[in-house]
Parts: sequence; structure tokens; C-alpha cells
Amino acid sequence: MPTAPLDNSSRQEPLRLLAVHAHPDDEASKGAAMMAFYAARGVDVMVATCTGGERGSVLNPALEDNAAAKRDLAGLRRTEMANAQRELNVQHRWLGFMDSGLPEGDPLPDLPFGCFALEPLERAAAPLVKLVREFRPHIIISYDENGGYPHPDHIMAHKVAVEAFNAAGDPKRYPGTGSPWEPLKLYYDRAFNPERFTALHNALVEAGVDSPYAERIAAWQEADAEGHRLPAPTHPTTTQIPCGDYFETRDRALKSHRTQVDPNGFFFAVDAETQRKIWPWEDYSLIMSRVDTKLPETDLFAGLR
Repeated sequence: MPTAPLDNSSRQEPLRLLAVHAHPDDEASKGAAMMAFYAARGVDVMVATCTGGERGSVLNPALEDNAAAKRDLAGLRRTEMANAQRELNVQHRWLGFMDSGLPEGDPLPDLPFGCFALEPLERAAAPLVKLVREFRPHIIISYDENGGYPHPDHIMAHKVAVEAFNAAGDPKRYPGTGSPWEPLKLYYDRAFNPERFTALHNALVEAGVDSPYAERIAAWQEADAEGHRLPAPTHPTTTQIPCGDYFETRDRALKSHRTQVDPNGFFFAVDAETQRKIWPWEDYSLIMSRVDTKLPETDLFAGLR
């Protein structure tokens, strides 16, 4: 984890955080409570959404016959994103790429021409580099190499976030996109880490409550043919943000994405208060730091304050 001395001048500036996401709704299901937590404390928080989610499906059964969703899903998802943005009290920027869709079938079909996942890396990263140089974040949040899960847009969002983190401070790269700015820390989100689900599951079982996570945990264990263990993390948790007080805010942001989130579905199977008692954090893995910090952390801005 490379480190370098911090320019003290940055300590005098407002702290800024940029979260890079693939589609509208990803910001609400991954790190929403963390962003609301920091926004409430005066941090400038920006969400960059790479695509418009145009090739998504309506995942809420109550809206399957919604005329607006059938006529203009992309437009409706923009409205949903604006509502979620207000709930979280964050800034937002569309990067303007076309949703790649989630290919299904055997063999998998080709991705559609012109979609985000097929863009050359430098073309896909250029709008994000421009945003980094304009917004000047100290922290960038992204997905891991697998995209959190292997959706082609999530994997490409990971690639452009890492590219922007590494390139935005180099004046020789991406000419015409603004003055160089070097972010200080890069994190990967661990919203769906097995440790969290296991803790929730065990606490519910111990209390005599049916666990909605049993099937997921069983699938993870069955994937390990030898010991029925949970998968080892590629990037273990280094940083836990104590943002449990904002779980209700997160849930309201999620419900803002009405076409994508079933209010009676998985995300809401365990109420916020119960989650807060068992696992009152959101989890991240520090991948690169240009400031000195000590692990584990309870603050993404450790080393900057």
C-alpha cells in the first residue's frame, strides 16, 4: 500500500469524497449510509453514475404494468436518481454512457454495440478524469475487480475509477480535461461481504427468528467443496464506518428507485434497527493511500484530518 507525504495545504480545504457507480440505484445499495453520514458532517460527497440504466428491467412487481416504465424507463430512472440524491444530500453527475445490460444465456450473447463495457478504457475514463479534476476528491470509492458482482458495467466502472485515481494527477495524461488533481485514497466497497451477512444470520438464528440470509450463506458454503467455509475475501475489510444512524436514510434512498427495488424484498427483510444492533457499519477495503494511515480505520479520511 504505497504512501507519500501529505501536502498540508489540503488540510485547509473541505473534505471531498467521490463514489463511482455503474447504474442509478447502485449508490443506494452500496455505501448510501456512509455517504449520508459524511454529508451530514460537512463533507462534500459526489456520486458519479457511469450509465443511465437504460437496459435494466423493472424489478418491483408493483410496477410491472407501469406505463411510464414501459414507455421511458431511462427517463423514469433519472427521476428516481434525483429523488435518491435528495435523500442522501449528495451531489450527482451522469457520465453519459450507455448501459451494457446483463448478458444471459449459454453461450452468452455479445454485448450491444456502443455500450459502456465495450468502450476503450481511455475513452471511458476521460469523463471521470475530468470530473476528478473539477471536483478534486480526496477519497474515491469503487468496486473491486469483479465489480462487486460480475456485471460488465460494474467491472468497467472499477476500471475507470482505478484509471482516474492513477491518472488524474498526471499533467501529461488526458489533456484538455482540466488541471491535474491527485486523489489521496482509493477504497473498494464491501457492501455484500459474507462476514456481515453471517453476523446478521447468526444473530437472527440465535434469537429464534427465521433468517432471510440462510439461502445465500448456504450457497456460499456449498461453493467450497472441501470445508463448507465462506469465501475468503480478495480484499479484506480495513475500514468500518459507524453509520448505523443513517440506515433509514439508506432505505429511503433505495425505495426512491421504485422500478429497481421491491419494498418488500431482500434489502428490507431485516429492519434497520435490528441491523444497527448487529452490524452498525459499512465496510471498505483500503487499496491505495498517498497519506500515512493506521489500519484498521473507522474513518475514510484517516490521515487527512
